[in-house]
Amino acid sequence: MDITIHASFLTHDDPDASLAFYRDVLGFEVRNDVGRGTMRWITVGPVGQPETSIVLHPLAADPGVTDDERRTIAEMMAKGTYGMVLLATSDVDGVFERLQATDAEVVQEPTDQPYGVRDCAFRDPAGNMVRINEKR
Repeated sequence: MDITIHASFLTHDDPDASLAFYRDVLGFEVRNDVGRGTMRWITVGPVGQPETSIVLHPLAADPGVTDDERRTIAEMMAKGTYGMVLLATSDVDGVFERLQATDAEVVQEPTDQPYGVRDCAFRDPAGNMVRINEKR
């Protein structure tokens, strides 16, 4: 089979803060920005990798989600337990220093994990977990 990952979705609750984090802090390029106000869908991705994107979307956009479910999702986002993305870099310590110099919330400093990965973790402005592995 010829299947690739084209896009994944992360919820935002402040499109401008999410855009600033993924564009200005992580250095992703903006591929699409549609909608207005808090109802914006922003597609970002790593420079030079146009085939892979993250779509930052508003929580309230899905008409199938009830108000109770929205409240639960918002609570999970606030705790950082709703969305997650796993990124990779050849220099996790350098990326960590760059992220630490911003107002990004540090969850874990670079650590050699017992399962063979060196990684660190942050939360984006919406509370989504952003883990960064070092490529080996």
